Amino acid sequence: MVSLLCCGPKMAACGIVLSAWGVIMLVLLGIFFNVHSAVLIEDVPTTEEDFTGGPDKIYALYEQVSYNCFIAAGLYVLLGGFSFCQVRLNKRKEYMVR
Repeated sequence: MVSLLCCGPKMAACGIVLSAWGVIMLVLLGIFFNVHSAVLIEDVPTTEEDFTGGPDKIYALYEQVSYNCFIAAGLYVLLGGFSFCQVRLNKRKEYMVR
């Protein structure tokens, strides 16, 4: 029988904690980029030409970075789900008779 268990209980718990923090942080960053927060302008990949054509180019770059944050948050949700499954498999392994 093939076991899907590949992480220990401590590593799986660490994965859950890190993924929860990553989801919270990246969702908040995505929201702030989506509302075009001026504080985050240093994190938007701009060039000199982007500042000459009006704010529409800058807003498009803000939205692209926002979408990237939401995609990364989704990947952290998947990592959290995987870590949760590993925790459950570790708990089930404790109760199995060898």
